[in-house]
Amino acid sequence: MNFSTKMIAAGALAALMAGVSLPQNALALDQKQKDEFGAFIKEYLLANPEIMLEVQEALANKQRAKQQEAAEGAISENKKAIFNSKYDMVLGNPDGDVTVVEFYDYNCGYCKRALTDMEDILTKDKNVRFVLKELPILGPDSLAAHKVSAAFRLVAPEKFGEFHRALLGGEDRATEETAIAVAGKLGVTEKQLRAKMEKEPHDAAVREAYSLANDLGITGTPSYVIGNEAVFGAVGAEEISTKVANMRSCGKTAC
Repeated sequence: MNFSTKMIAAGALAALMAGVSLPQNALALDQKQKDEFGAFIKEYLLANPEIMLEVQEALANKQRAKQQEAAEGAISENKKAIFNSKYDMVLGNPDGDVTVVEFYDYNCGYCKRALTDMEDILTKDKNVRFVLKELPILGPDSLAAHKVSAAFRLVAPEKFGEFHRALLGGEDRATEETAIAVAGKLGVTEKQLRAKMEKEPHDAAVREAYSLANDLGITGTPSYVIGNEAVFGAVGAEEISTKVANMRSCGKTAC
């Protein structure tokens, strides 16, 4: 490879690593130069494979930034449905100064583990408003359990926190049957639930949750919305609490 081609290759590689597009004329190489160019890049990457990890991390960061930008727009456009939907239940302080919205599925293993995060936050911070938004995405059983949950909330809203903790914290798979059994232990009969499910099936609640998840870029549970930020995954009580504290301090999740 002559010096000129090597310089072009080195410059092109640096530009590619930085995510910068090259001018079209910089890529106007003949076949021999193209072969030398490819050989140079291959040789460099084989000698420095850690570069690929940096590229992967840079790509992930870029994708996260783009995802978060889209989520911020969705939050701005859907504040009422996200923070004050008539279909959701609120735990903690209903008049709290910061709201945490959790999208969850009763059959999500990460959501089950994240239940302790919610409990930790509500125990330590008496001024958090915690909104529970069901997103049944893990099959027919999850959808069936959601319908029982929605009916229970209407029949006995004062006991919903107990119902939620028992069903999400249970070892068995959440189904219509297990959800009805949990409700029965809390004094709500199957007859009451089925009557409410027939009268108010809450299909609109599911459609709203799916639509919001799509707009926010949520593809799994648990996911959260805090202030102007969508938080993806079970990030833990400490990170959520830090974002809550930042909301109080500067009005954003990151000050």
